[in-house]
Amino acid sequence: MIQFTHAIVTGGSSGIGKETARLLVRRGAKVTLLARRSDVLQAASEEIARERPGADRDILTVSADVSDSSAVGAAIERAERTLGPCDLLVTSAGIAHPGYFPALPAEIFEQTMAIDYFGTLYAIRAVVPGMRQRRKGRIAIVSSGVGIVGIFGYSAYSPAKFALRGLAEVLRAELPHDGIGVSIVYPGNTDTPLLSAESLIMPAETNAITGGSKTWRAYDVARCIMDGIDRGRFVITPGWEMTWLHRIHSVARPLLEWHFDRQAARARKGKR
Repeated sequence: MIQFTHAIVTGGSSGIGKETARLLVRRGAKVTLLARRSDVLQAASEEIARERPGADRDILTVSADVSDSSAVGAAIERAERTLGPCDLLVTSAGIAHPGYFPALPAEIFEQTMAIDYFGTLYAIRAVVPGMRQRRKGRIAIVSSGVGIVGIFGYSAYSPAKFALRGLAEVLRAELPHDGIGVSIVYPGNTDTPLLSAESLIMPAETNAITGGSKTWRAYDVARCIMDGIDRGRFVITPGWEMTWLHRIHSVARPLLEWHFDRQAARARKGKR
């Protein structure tokens, strides 16, 4: 089990983010919860603080819009100034707005990409310089099963989660040379406020495709995330459904990674 000193969790006020923060607090880590709504953050902080005596002193809540680069940078700077350098970043902030493609306004696509993709990117860019300097750190990016394969009704959400996959695969190749580990998580249906909101507007076809899948508790997904981080896994797939989906959809990925890493190593050697 890896012991983290200070973890920052975006989207830490609810769902997978909150449950991951709960497990980290149990391990003795200091945790920063970063999300938009200060009232929900405070409630989450008070709930998580009950996990161990004195934990209230080790939990910081910071309200920020993750789609605002300056706000994210300032929030993470405050977090590190207060609780120390970040050695684990979990990016769990996200939104989903299912619907029929022709009926979705352009603003939905823009907002989803701004929060799900750029909100993750900005947080990573804020912590990486310090991690590189210390040559130590871990980043866990929470994507989705629809970041593996596109699903009817998720024309805004799926591309944003696919973008996270591309980002994670690039960072997996680049950052380990600076002592930084990278993981990407592909949860399936998870019982969170986000899923509850989705179900109210989800097309019937989407529900027919996804409704038969197991719905996970956010806590169980969080346990899979921490287990995957402890094992140093790049891809974390909670449950056999996501594992199977990832393996058959990306059967050539390990070979490609080996080839690309070999070519990059040769290029680095040639620069010396």
